[in-house]
Amino acid sequence: MAELTALQADITRLEVDAIVNAANTRLLGGGGVDGAVHRAAGPSLLAATRALGGCPTGNVRITPGFDLPAAWVIHAVGPVWQGGQAQEAELLSSCYRKALLLCESYSLSSVAFSAISTGVYGYPPERATEVAISSVRETLACAPQVESVIFCCFSQELLALYQAGLA
Repeated sequence: MAELTALQADITRLEVDAIVNAANTRLLGGGGVDGAVHRAAGPSLLAATRALGGCPTGNVRITPGFDLPAAWVIHAVGPVWQGGQAQEAELLSSCYRKALLLCESYSLSSVAFSAISTGVYGYPPERATEVAISSVRETLACAPQVESVIFCCFSQELLALYQAGLA
């Protein structure tokens, strides 16, 4: 079974096989984690994501990591929070599940997730953390290649939520 950990760090500096970027549907960069990933990976990432032609909410796409320590970037398009009645939990869960299954298909053993949808998309962190942890735990049975999952947090408050959820 994979080791699940949470840490507060800059996801663009983690030495893992893949990082999961909280992307928008156009995959062309933006603010927050997405902008940081694009800046750290260099201009080749934008060319690679542009060639993908976008990604629907709840889905993922993969590109090389280019100038990042991570070999791969999995771009996950999480839902915008609309009060919880617009399938947000299902769409967010789908991001985590599909990212892990993509890791499995690429034989990747370590992955770091950003806190998908908790920034400008407004997903309540407490709820997003529950969805993230439960989705990852459920999916790992179908992803035996994955040995290490890191929940990379941008704040001490988010880290505390993940640590409590993993305890």
